[in-house]
Amino acid sequence: ANRCFTVAIQRVTKARQYAYRDRKVKKREFRSLWIQRINASSRMYGLPYSVLMNRLATSDVALNRKILSELAITEPLSFKSVVEVA
Repeated sequence: ANRCFTVAIQRVTKARQYAYRDRKVKKREFRSLWIQRINASSRMYGLPYSVLMNRLATSDVALNRKILSELAITEPLSFKSVVEVA
């Protein structure tokens, strides 16, 4: 019985390590997804992602990638106006 308990403790410890690591990976993957969505939508209007983000930064538009991604999916006309501002 003691041996099973030791293995269980090791598994819980390892699970916590994976949870800690994957919380960081989750953020990374969502950022990548947002960038892909923004890039696809901005290219429809003839502007690559890098150019769009650069122009948004220089024109002081304070929208983050998450919001831009949501705009691109749910509000294409609003996203188009953002692209035109850039």
